[in-house]
Amino acid sequence: MAIDYLERIPNNVGLADNRVLQRALEHWQPRFIDWWREMGPTDFLGADAYLRTAVSVDRDGWASFGWVKTPDYRWGIFLADALPDRRIGFGDHMGEPVWQVVPGEHRTTLRRLIVTQGDTEPASVEQQRLLGHSAPSLYDLRNLFQVNVEEGRHLWAMVYLLHAYFGRDGREEGDAMLARHAGHADRPRILSTFNEPIEDWLAFFMFAYFTDRDGKFQLKSLAESAFDPLSRTCNFMLTEEAHHMFVGDSGIGRVLRRTCEVMRELGTDDPARVRAAGAIDLPTMQRYINFWFSSSIDLFGAEVSSNAAAYFATGLKGRPDEKRFADHVCHDGTLRIDTQTGTEDVPLRNAMNEVTRRAYVHDCENGVRRWNKIIAGAGQDFTLRLPSQRFRRAIGAWAGVCVDPEGHPLASDEFARRRDEWLPSDADRAFVKGLMQRVVAPGKMAAWIAPPDRGINELPVDYEYVRL
Repeated sequence: MAIDYLERIPNNVGLADNRVLQRALEHWQPRFIDWWREMGPTDFLGADAYLRTAVSVDRDGWASFGWVKTPDYRWGIFLADALPDRRIGFGDHMGEPVWQVVPGEHRTTLRRLIVTQGDTEPASVEQQRLLGHSAPSLYDLRNLFQVNVEEGRHLWAMVYLLHAYFGRDGREEGDAMLARHAGHADRPRILSTFNEPIEDWLAFFMFAYFTDRDGKFQLKSLAESAFDPLSRTCNFMLTEEAHHMFVGDSGIGRVLRRTCEVMRELGTDDPARVRAAGAIDLPTMQRYINFWFSSSIDLFGAEVSSNAAAYFATGLKGRPDEKRFADHVCHDGTLRIDTQTGTEDVPLRNAMNEVTRRAYVHDCENGVRRWNKIIAGAGQDFTLRLPSQRFRRAIGAWAGVCVDPEGHPLASDEFARRRDEWLPSDADRAFVKGLMQRVVAPGKMAAWIAPPDRGINELPVDYEYVRL
């Protein structure tokens, strides 16, 4: 059946007038819906949720709120408004006009960059598909669905680029993104973090804070691209990505507030007693931070990378917020990198992954400071910290090297012996998962998390955000 693109797929890319693209998406859209029904929020396809839907790129009214069942969500395709006479802002072609079509010599590389980014979007939906059964409130259940449908829209954004600019190869890549699945033994997602199981809401909040924040920096880097449709697509995606990080940041903060309340009521910070009272103790929170932060920083790649140098030189992928740098060509600069044998001054172009990773780490530290203010404000003597960037690395200079969270090397047998001090143990995960009891009465919260400060779209916290 033909799709009414003006109604079902809000867009600003002239989709209704592009018959070739329409036919391609008419072929892909039913497969996407089948994937959503199979791999989306399990057992909640018939629930009405109060969701935000992108309807334009107008900053004064880019989205509308309303009741929708997730399979009926209007996944739109939007590019941020074009900048008049936009020029390439970095690399060897700085100052030249940006590209409106894909240069032949960059076709394969650009397609790989788009596919790698696009593959993360459905992956996170698959990782989170069972969480609705243990939602701590209707407010949180609605936020989960909001994140899920927007990740689906981001997949549509990437598939649009593949279909519109990469012909048959792009269509095949779009199909492949629905064939891979998070954690699948034979067809896993491209990046390892997106194959990690997310079986409890603390993991979900950590993922939304740390891993979606990686997504923010990857999108910012691609938003600098000389390929203008990719740049404009990513610029608009960042508008929605902010909410995903808010869900993680505020969720972790609410868990901490409740934990501090319990410790104050008990008059102790003893983890065993805090757990017995139904709250998540602070050392467990630290171990979850160690796991998700270390998993996410690997997503930036190796500290020294010839691919990163080539992306920068050719204008395919820049640094986040490139305008804030003084040197946009970077022929002569260097960056000092820590290695196992000391430090090394690396040509700056080859260190672009590390430049972005350091900006990401700085951004993550802002959240940790906010969380520590909650703990200190409750009169508790405990400080959360990000682990060293050397800790639990699988890529780069410290890949496979055993270090503690402070970055000190140690023998592999000692790391194995002390692992459960630093990373969530099976017992930790079982305890947290055991707290995950679904609460669906409007305004009620699970006992392990505090209520939010405010509701959605100026509605009260006790609003019935999901009608089950």
